[in-house]
Amino acid sequence: MLELDRVNTFRGPAHVLRNVSLVVGDAKATCLVGRNGAGKTTTIDSIMGLLAPRSGRITYNGRDITRLPAHERARLGIGYAPEDAGIFPDLTVAENFEIGRSLAAQAKPGADQTGERVFAVFPEVRELLGRRGLNLSGGQKKMVAIARAMLLSPSVLLLDEPLEGLAPVVVDRFIEAVTKIKAMGVSLLIAESNLMNATRVADRLYAIDRGEIIFEGDPRAVFQNEEVLKTLRG
Repeated sequence: MLELDRVNTFRGPAHVLRNVSLVVGDAKATCLVGRNGAGKTTTIDSIMGLLAPRSGRITYNGRDITRLPAHERARLGIGYAPEDAGIFPDLTVAENFEIGRSLAAQAKPGADQTGERVFAVFPEVRELLGRRGLNLSGGQKKMVAIARAMLLSPSVLLLDEPLEGLAPVVVDRFIEAVTKIKAMGVSLLIAESNLMNATRVADRLYAIDRGEIIFEGDPRAVFQNEEVLKTLRG
């Protein structure tokens, strides 16, 4: 579905990603786990087209999208919910969705204009439609950001730190939502700092440190690798 092959990305003069390779499978949740500053967000930004890799290749459904603009990647079916949620604070949730619908209609004619898939994953969002973004809790903002991304009817959904700062009961709710999203045939790449949360949600796990992949495989296997655990726990 989605593959990075030896991707090197810079932020200004800083060489952040160093030969990063990973694969996101069909209707699977792939987690990229690492400490703050390890390169998770830079990986997501490189896939979404918000940062241009200096070298390497990114392919989506067999197509090279390494140099494709971000809006073209969205049109192909790559959804994105940023770490800060990106909710317009002075607009209601319904108005935030309306902007998403408008852009989705332009980018992808087959997008979900009714929002039924959104409400199937997050039924509680219906109760938030009249609330301004400014008055949402952190968890609600993350929920709305994911819901807005799903209006594009993506094949792949990129989630940057969706579980960060959430209470355990809210984390459980988001993990349930990920299961529902996968059941709809959507693949996910989730950047996550908390190893335990990552292993709860992931079908496949990658660990990154200082811009390099240091582990790849079954999430349960990471607990047998003391060196990787030591690195992730700082």
